[in-house]
Amino acid sequence: MFESSKESVLSLPSVIKPLATLLLLLGISQPAWADDNSYDAEGERRAKSAGSALIGQPAPAAKLTTLDGKQLDLAELYGKKPVYLKFWATWCVPCRQQMPGFETIEQKFGDQIQVIAVNTGFSDDADAIRAYRKELGLTMPIAIDDGTLATALNLRVTPQHVVIGRDGKIMHVGHLEDQALHTALQQAISEEPQPIAQATSATATPTFAVGDKVSNLGITQLDGRQVDFAAANQKPRAIVFFAPWCESYLAESRPQTAKNCQFVREEAEKLMASEKGVEWLGVSSGLWVSVADLQDYQKSSGSTLPLALNEDDSLFRAFGVRDIPSVVLLDSQGRVARILSPQDRDLADAVKQLK
Repeated sequence: MFESSKESVLSLPSVIKPLATLLLLLGISQPAWADDNSYDAEGERRAKSAGSALIGQPAPAAKLTTLDGKQLDLAELYGKKPVYLKFWATWCVPCRQQMPGFETIEQKFGDQIQVIAVNTGFSDDADAIRAYRKELGLTMPIAIDDGTLATALNLRVTPQHVVIGRDGKIMHVGHLEDQALHTALQQAISEEPQPIAQATSATATPTFAVGDKVSNLGITQLDGRQVDFAAANQKPRAIVFFAPWCESYLAESRPQTAKNCQFVREEAEKLMASEKGVEWLGVSSGLWVSVADLQDYQKSSGSTLPLALNEDDSLFRAFGVRDIPSVVLLDSQGRVARILSPQDRDLADAVKQLK
């Protein structure tokens, strides 16, 4: 259905400004914060809002595996040294802008604080990450999250910085590489040993594979309608997993992915009109997306697809979806009939078979 390719990443000005012009010419609205300075400010606001309840709380106990196969047990690190986690993605322009400074922190303070680059694992892969590590000469441990740690730390933007003190408590959550971040890092490094807080459990979401009957799974659409994926004796269902920024923001940083997202949206809308026996729903990731963002997207794109915001990405993890666009098909009994990845090209045939 869609094709993947090696895709370039440009600087933030080269992405945002031409994109804003393009959206204007196409008559598609853009976020009010889509310029250089307000982009940073909005990212910081979202990170602070998402992380406010975490400050002072015990950090999660999670085990990470680096690209080189090394196991990192966060719970074992707490009490021995502070921990600095940075969530990022290869397609994320500000992440790439901050990487040289991130590497500098590793070089200067890596023996005093455990620095870990946590790739979100969202529309990314190990090969692209290894290539980027080689390109920049990164030396800090790099791990790919399966969504478990992102959930525990309420990830809402990329990059997102999390500084954890020597006592295992969260000291700082933010988006910018600013003075607040560097102050938190210095405080974490200089603080005296303290009693270790009991680490919270970061548990993985159960995953439903093809043939499994879905249970205890649902979502609320933008129009307020409650959708129960586990209900039996209903119409078959097609769930499109996406993000509203895929077609716009990734047009420059990941053009093939942006084309894939446009293709599946248009294909889904055509099938929704022709295949009346199937219920359709677009489920958006909560990464860089609020209800207002999704409403703006629905209005500006003119999409007829019913939409819902999965703020914590729990539905993505429930079906093992880590790439956009992906489509999950459920039969009339609420069983997983098929999960189509960005490489599949037979959505129309799969929907017909579903009926």
